[in-house]
Amino acid sequence: MTQHPGSWPAQPDPPAVMPPKPGEAWTPERVEPMPGTEFGLVQLRVAPITSGLAVGSLSAGIVAILVSLLVLCFGVAGAESGWGAVVAGAFALLSGLAGGGAIALGLVSRRQIRRSGQGGRVRFTGAGMALAGLWCGAAGAGIAVLTLLLAVVLQS
Repeated sequence: MTQHPGSWPAQPDPPAVMPPKPGEAWTPERVEPMPGTEFGLVQLRVAPITSGLAVGSLSAGIVAILVSLLVLCFGVAGAESGWGAVVAGAFALLSGLAGGGAIALGLVSRRQIRRSGQGGRVRFTGAGMALAGLWCGAAGAGIAVLTLLLAVVLQS
């Protein structure tokens, strides 16, 4: 602990952090010498991170496709009994919401990935995952709408 005369009560010194061994997590990206001194400014390389929004987009897109298959199953199974279109409509709404969420997350994550890595920012990856989430969300919502129409036609 360090305390200077006339200062506030002593504060504990922060714990020392040992730098990683060569070849581990920290690798210098750029060293800029400071003019007039023997010191330099080291900028460390930061490993890219997979975008969480892209993961969410793909997950929501897969859910949209799976729920749209439920629309088909319930629409066909309940067509003769008269309840198929109602239950299929409820699941179609759920699939449409999941598909819309996947599309929104995919668009936002692609924008996040495109803007990352500039000006000292963290670099995000996952552009392919975001694109797959966009397509899966659109396919899930489209399949749900088409199978709901099929269920209504079969029930009539």
